[in-house]
Amino acid sequence: MKLFTPHLPLCCLPLPIRALAGFLFSAFLLMPVPCTGESAESIVRAAFDYWRGEASVSRLTMTIHRPTWQRTVAIDAWTEGESESLFVIRSPAKDRGNGTLKKGRTMWIYNPKVNKIIKLPPSMMSQSWQGSDFSNNDLAKTDSLIHDYTHSLTGQTTRNGHTIYSVQSDPKPDAPVIWGRITLEIRDDHILLKEIFFDEELEPVKEMTASDIRPVDGKLFPMTWKMAKTDTKDEYTLMIYDTLTFKQELNPNTFTRANLIKVGR
Repeated sequence: MKLFTPHLPLCCLPLPIRALAGFLFSAFLLMPVPCTGESAESIVRAAFDYWRGEASVSRLTMTIHRPTWQRTVAIDAWTEGESESLFVIRSPAKDRGNGTLKKGRTMWIYNPKVNKIIKLPPSMMSQSWQGSDFSNNDLAKTDSLIHDYTHSLTGQTTRNGHTIYSVQSDPKPDAPVIWGRITLEIRDDHILLKEIFFDEELEPVKEMTASDIRPVDGKLFPMTWKMAKTDTKDEYTLMIYDTLTFKQELNPNTFTRANLIKVGR
């Protein structure tokens, strides 16, 4: 038996049915609106902010591995905000003092042997840093990913109790980038797990993966990063944090050319 005919206005329904309909309508209005989830852009932004933090000071060991040789470099690093970074090599002795400073979209390198600072052109930002599989942009955790790409959510899975978001990042028209696409895997607590870089033909070129996630200075952080070529076996670079401290801010003189020379001596 039908409770009411859809063509009848509510006022024409029997009183008990009118009361029930009113109750159900009120209850519907009070129901919470289902969450549609974060946008791909907000997921990427949160991961980037979590990765860099407000500011950080660290010491890293970088190991460049090739089938016939291996090279290890110790690095001191400082980062602040979206785009300020300073990296200085501490060992081996022949490379000690070589430094890289990035402010905004400008980067300088310092060679203590000739006591000279060189400003890198934008085309050099994507070049290998110290012969590793990390580029200058990779090392500086550049904000280019935020500003030069549009992001779309392509899927999500559950792994070890966490939701893992898959994001596809495509360059904006006329953006000054070399990658035809970047794909990312980002955990629901903002930890970047994987980043794959594609050329203009959308063929994968290299892949960065994060591991050894553990508590560091009050938050979880991947202490090992591996960048590997996708078309060559047994060629990769490991970046391992030996120490890492997150700070609210650093000395305003940290990211200056004068300090690049100072810490490099």
